[in-house]
Amino acid sequence: MNVLRPLCAALLLFATVPAPAAEAPGTLLVIHGGAGLQREGTSEADEAALRAAITLALRRGHAELAAGKPALDAVTAAITVLEDDPHFNAGKGAVFTHDGRNELDASLMDGATRMAGAVAGVHDVKNPILLAREVMQHSPHVMMAGAGAEAFARERGVEQVDPSYFRTERRWQQLQRALKEDAAGQAHAEPEVAKHFGTVGALALDGEGHLAAGTSTGGMTDKRYGRIGDSPIIGAGTYANDRCAVSGTGWGEFYIRVSAAHEICARMAYLDETPVQAGEAVINREIPALGGDGGAIVLSADGQVAMPFNTEGMARGWIGADGVPHVALYSDEALGLPGEAAPAP
Repeated sequence: MNVLRPLCAALLLFATVPAPAAEAPGTLLVIHGGAGLQREGTSEADEAALRAAITLALRRGHAELAAGKPALDAVTAAITVLEDDPHFNAGKGAVFTHDGRNELDASLMDGATRMAGAVAGVHDVKNPILLAREVMQHSPHVMMAGAGAEAFARERGVEQVDPSYFRTERRWQQLQRALKEDAAGQAHAEPEVAKHFGTVGALALDGEGHLAAGTSTGGMTDKRYGRIGDSPIIGAGTYANDRCAVSGTGWGEFYIRVSAAHEICARMAYLDETPVQAGEAVINREIPALGGDGGAIVLSADGQVAMPFNTEGMARGWIGADGVPHVALYSDEALGLPGEAAPAP
């Protein structure tokens, strides 16, 4: 009897049995409310408001994912909540320019298609992230700025408001202090990173395994000459493809110079780095080496999350398929990430 024949048959049968599919990571939403948060000058009431806003944004975005909606819907829903909250430097809480105006920037990218939309320097658009989505989905362009973007908002029926809507006393007083220092030829007492604090961003992984990223900001206090930072620039402040999504927050000039968001995704693709490794390399080594600072959130298609930052605090949070929000503000707060064991109380 040929003993090899049944052995070969067994091997052939084994070879035809498909390998078990990798378990899907489930839906995820990751949010930041800006690096540069400092305990000094931040009241307990402010901290509670920040935590509540991040939690609400997580819940709103999660509701979209739980309903089977795409990652883009979750990102825009979450960012809209933060744009409507005056505690963040985006939308309602935007900082003032040198000329006493509010100039708003935002961008959005769909990782599955690499479609993107962005707006810069708008003054009367209530939720710039929604206009960025209109640019992406209903125009042949990627970025629009100023009056042209506002005209497009009118055409598309995106809500516009009187510019006075964006005025908050806290931001106005920040500008007044900066103007006095300008007039006296003094260096600004407020740390550079604090001038950028409050930019908001969100990343989502939907039930189809698709990623999306978005970022929204009011820029920097006392900025001049129509300055634009990284937030509305695809590849600098926002980027998403089929395996990686990033939203940044920090000193925009440096994020632009290193194409920070795309650089993180490139390191993951070409060096096979994890989100933690790639985020650490770009945010905590490359940017500081040039003189900048800030933070970012990173999400991979297999559900890995990183939240690198090099300031005292960065408002941040995530929520998985179980619908439980996880929120932290400062660097010394334990915030377990998806797949990690819960931090000890």
